[in-house]
Parts: sequence; structure tokens; C-alpha cells
Amino acid sequence: MARGETTQTKIHYKGTDEDFIVFVDDPEDYKKWKSDTSIPLSHFVSTFTVFTTQRHGVQGPVNAAPNSTLENEFGTHSEDEVIKVILEKGTMQEVEAPERLGFRNESQGPRGGHY
Repeated sequence: MARGETTQTKIHYKGTDEDFIVFVDDPEDYKKWKSDTSIPLSHFVSTFTVFTTQRHGVQGPVNAAPNSTLENEFGTHSEDEVIKVILEKGTMQEVEAPERLGFRNESQGPRGGHY
């Protein structure tokens, strides 16, 4: 059974001291929003959390951005305002995760070792 095949869309913003990421569910709505900001962010933003990558670019591990980091970079720690800036000035990155094959639980039935 194949699992896990998906496309993940991120908006990457390179700040002065940190890289910031916002996840987007619907890239088409995001593209429409760029020219028509009347479209609600809730239609395409995955989670209203800003993430940082500890200066590892788009591919780095992501953690929620602390308020102090947002304040230093954007002058505010309001995630709604910061998300708008990242969406306006960031670059879209689409990453495809390949499907995974295999069993979910190796300890089930005859597939697991019996001792």
C-alpha cells in the first residue's frame, strides 16, 4: 500500500538574521491573493504560525518563531501581520514528498518475529 505522496507548499522569506517559512495549502488561491488581497488568508494558509529554519534556508528544520525574533525582524510580533509580509515578499517553494511503501506495523501477525 502506498502512503505519504504529497506536495507541500512553503513561502520562504529570507530575513536579515533568520529564514522564515509560512505553509500554504492551496497554491492557486495564494497566487490569486497576490493580485487580489480581498481573498481571506484562511482559504489558503495552512496554519497561522510563522516558522524559522535556524538559517538553514528552505530545507532546514522548522520551529515556531519566538516573538522576540519576529519583533526584531518585522517590528511586531503579531503573526497575522508578519504572515502578510512573508506572503507578499517571500518566494513560493513546492516540495514533493515521494510515496512510501511498506507495512505500517511490523509487529502485526506473521510479519513480526515470534519469540
